Amino acid sequence: MPAPRDIAFIGLGAMGLPMARRLVEKQFRVRGFDLNPAALAAHEQNGGIAAGSAREAAQGAGALVLMVVNAQQARAALVESGALDALAPGAVVILMATCAPGDAVAIGQMAETAGKAFLDCPVSGGVVGAEAGTLTLMASGPDAVLEMARPILEPMGDKLYHVGKKAGDGAMVKTINQLLCGVHIAVIAEAFAMAEKAGLDTGMLLKILGQSAAGSWMLNNRGPRMVQAEPEVTSAVDIFVKDLSLVLDAGRAGKVALPLAAQAHQMFLAASGAGHGRADDSQVIRAYRALNGTKQE
Repeated sequence: MPAPRDIAFIGLGAMGLPMARRLVEKQFRVRGFDLNPAALAAHEQNGGIAAGSAREAAQGAGALVLMVVNAQQARAALVESGALDALAPGAVVILMATCAPGDAVAIGQMAETAGKAFLDCPVSGGVVGAEAGTLTLMASGPDAVLEMARPILEPMGDKLYHVGKKAGDGAMVKTINQLLCGVHIAVIAEAFAMAEKAGLDTGMLLKILGQSAAGSWMLNNRGPRMVQAEPEVTSAVDIFVKDLSLVLDAGRAGKVALPLAAQAHQMFLAASGAGHGRADDSQVIRAYRALNGTKQE
């Protein structure tokens, strides 16, 4: 079955907007919806069509992309707004939000009960990856559904993996990804806080560590922002408060001990509780500075 050309795109945030733009550039007809009027205006400027509701965006569409914040917003768009019923018969629902595996399963069941195909397909790569079309996509669902959705997915990411045949597998891979990301960021902050307490030049430290065995993509990406007073926000502290909560929920459900994830979650919670929830996620370092009685020079 060929990929549908009419696409509903719900969630035109920092990542969703450039993802929708890339679909427009590939000559898809993209009706977008977001609660932010500025995002709708930007989508129109990119060549998309602005809709007044999720249901209006989905009316007769052959595919629905959900790039919302969480499972609650996905359910609201599908059920409360009526987008699921408004889709064309046999349309595919592509869930790209970061959700708990159990929520992805439940949303998939809702879609299939309504006679729609479903693909659980979270993404990683942040705003930079969304802008460049270099996201990593972790798709799970039947082979036929993935092949139908492939032409829609490929403009948004250059690394598409079929991680499982059932809903929830993609969400679990993303959950594990977020476990690693959150712990990486927290431990980098811990190391930099130790360096600050010792009076070291953290800029020089970053250069050394970035080229040593301790180096990583996350260190070289978040490290420079940790030494800035007010870095640009590409992913907020509160995102990892949410995502590490999902990690721990999945761990409890599977009876898996996740002590490092729990510790990292506490540090992001501390930073958010101190009023830094909307700051860049690198600013979890502020929680360490509060613990150590230090401040940025």
